Amino acid sequence: MTGKDYGNADGKGTLSCIAFTGKGKILADRLASALGGEAMRCGEPLGLREWTADRFAASRALIFVGAAGIAVRAIAPYVKDKTADPAVVVADEEGRFAIPILSGHLGGANDLARAIGRVCGAVPVLTTATDVNSVFAVDEWARRQNCAIVNIGKIKEISGRLLAGGTVRVCSDWPVAGALPPGIQISEEGDCDMRVSLCAKTGDSPTESRDALWLVPRIAVLGVGCRRGISQEAIEEAMAALLTESGLCEQAVCGAATIDLKQNEPGLRAFCAAHKWPLYVYNAEQLREAAGSFASSAFVEQVTGVDNVCERAAVLAAGGPLRLKKRTGNGVAMAVALRPFEPTWRWLDE
Repeated sequence: MTGKDYGNADGKGTLSCIAFTGKGKILADRLASALGGEAMRCGEPLGLREWTADRFAASRALIFVGAAGIAVRAIAPYVKDKTADPAVVVADEEGRFAIPILSGHLGGANDLARAIGRVCGAVPVLTTATDVNSVFAVDEWARRQNCAIVNIGKIKEISGRLLAGGTVRVCSDWPVAGALPPGIQISEEGDCDMRVSLCAKTGDSPTESRDALWLVPRIAVLGVGCRRGISQEAIEEAMAALLTESGLCEQAVCGAATIDLKQNEPGLRAFCAAHKWPLYVYNAEQLREAAGSFASSAFVEQVTGVDNVCERAAVLAAGGPLRLKKRTGNGVAMAVALRPFEPTWRWLDE
C-alpha cells in the first residue's frame, strides 16, 4: 500500500504524521516517506491541538507516534462519524505496535496499521470483530471497491450475520471476480441482503430489495455545459432533475467535466466545491477527439468550437461510455458517463 490509497476526490490530502520525541520523529519520517505523507514533531511549529484540528479536517489518515492516550484526547473533539472521519493509527516510537483507533474499515485505519507493519515490523493491533474472527468485512470491501454505502446503518446487521455463521445474499449489476468469501452467496433472483448498483430499485420489480445494504460505485462523471453567468443553484437544480429522472444515486458521482471556456464560471466552480468534486477541463480540440456518438448542436459549435460539450467532456473524463445522454434546461446541459468498474472479492491485502 502506498500513500495514494489515502487520497480521494473530495479534496482531502494523504497522510499526516506527528511525533513527540526525536526518536519518534525518526520513525514518523520513515513512515511518511514510505507511505506518501508528511511528518512533523509536535511544537515545530504547531502544537498538538492546532495540528490535530488542521490535519483531522484536511487529511485522509493520521499517524500519532507516541502514547495512545494522547491521540485519543487529541482527536476526541473532532470525531463525527465513520463516513467522514479519517483513519487514525497510533504507533509507539520503537515501531513495535500499530493500533488503529478510528475508522478501521471505511477510513482504512486497519489497512494503514498493516502498512505500517510492513514498513517497520510493527504488529498491527486489530480489534474489529470481523478482523479478529477472519470474517468478510463488507465496509472494508466497499472501500477497496471504491463504493459508497447509502444506508450505512445496515453494516452492523450484515456483519452480525456473517459473524454468527450466516449467509449474506448479494446482487450486483457487475460480475465480481474471484472466489466468494465464506458466507457470501450470489443471488440471481434479485431478493438479496446486499446489492451493488448505481440506481435505486423502484416500483414492483422483482429485483427490488428495499432492506438490502446498498453499495454505490463512485464511477459517474457529470458532463456540464452552461450559459455564461449561470448560478450554482441552477446547476444544482439541473443535477437534481437528472438524478430524479434517471434514478442514479448522487453518491455515484465522482467528478464533473466541461470545456475550458467554462472552467472559471463562478457558479460551476462553487457547485463542484460544494460537492468536493474535481472539475476536469478540456479544450475544443480535445473534445472533438472523444470517441462515441453524440448529440450535435450547431449553436453550441458556433459558440464553443465543438458540437457537444457535456457528453464529450463526460466521456473523456470517465474514460468510459455515456450512461445518460444530454439533458438540457434553464441554461444547463448535463450528461453522465461511467468509469470502468471491475469489482473483485478482494478485501484484504494479499
